[in-house]
Amino acid sequence: MFSQELWLENEKKCTVVRKSKQGRKCQELLAVALGVIVGVKGSWLWPPLKLFACSQISSLVRRAVLTHNDNHFNYDKTHKFKVHTFQGPHWCEYCANFMCGLIAQGVRCSDCGLNVHKQCSKHVPNDCQPDLKRNKKVYCCDLTTLVKAHDTQRAMVVDIFIREIEARGLKAEGLYRVSGFTEHIEDVKMAFDRDGEKADISANIYPDINIITGALKLYFRELPIPVITYDTYSKFIEAAKISNADERLETVHEVLMLLPPAHYETLRYLMIQLKKVTMNEKDNYMNAENLEIMFGPTLMWSPEDSTLTTLHDMQYQKLIVQILIENEHVLF
Repeated sequence: MFSQELWLENEKKCTVVRKSKQGRKCQELLAVALGVIVGVKGSWLWPPLKLFACSQISSLVRRAVLTHNDNHFNYDKTHKFKVHTFQGPHWCEYCANFMCGLIAQGVRCSDCGLNVHKQCSKHVPNDCQPDLKRNKKVYCCDLTTLVKAHDTQRAMVVDIFIREIEARGLKAEGLYRVSGFTEHIEDVKMAFDRDGEKADISANIYPDINIITGALKLYFRELPIPVITYDTYSKFIEAAKISNADERLETVHEVLMLLPPAHYETLRYLMIQLKKVTMNEKDNYMNAENLEIMFGPTLMWSPEDSTLTTLHDMQYQKLIVQILIENEHVLF
């Protein structure tokens, strides 16, 4: 029989071997992300390989998690419960018990219509599935609510706008900088709120592409929670203040992973499009520096209603957007 000392020594050796194998597997996985083979003599490639491939792996995992059963996107969303007076007998959809009382017997979710006791609402999971009959508006609608209501990966309105812009506007001079007529932009907004994804924004109706870009920017500005959320705002601002470029890029990537799935995916899709805009700079005269001015305060704003804070953070807002555009292929 093995003595206790001999058993412990053998266990330590096995642990070292397991850790070594795990480390090797991690290297191989990250190497696959960049299509690089790391041999024994190529161990010197590991530190830079880890730095650049890590963002690719995390983004792949993030996008894999977003997709469930092909085209179904299972994003967590909290219910919006409000006190409600029910007409006639009602039962709680959580505990299945009767809702007693004549008035204010329980609460109802304004997004999906779930009826529960006020006490039970604290225990209901974040599985709200908004009903399109209850959420007809597109503009001024919470991003996650819109995504879940239409069962899409990102805001369908952003997809429609970007497809139209890429079809006929990438080479338009001053794209996103030149403003369209306000009245026409409001018409586009009303069209989406009225017709949803069936809204017609084709060149036959709106020949000026600046109307479309203006309507897209208006959509982002009217979100109740900005694309770069209030919870992550200060973290992005602090990341922008980092002087070392590599460390700053890595920190921005870490904060991106904190965004809610609907916000992350919408931002990723927009940055891909803005990168395409910069690739047509010879025709549209729009580079990352120009676009940062347009989208800095459009995609992120301070949760504090302070003019001083807004002015102070403006340069960092623009820098974050510039970093996202120029490093879109690495960060997402």
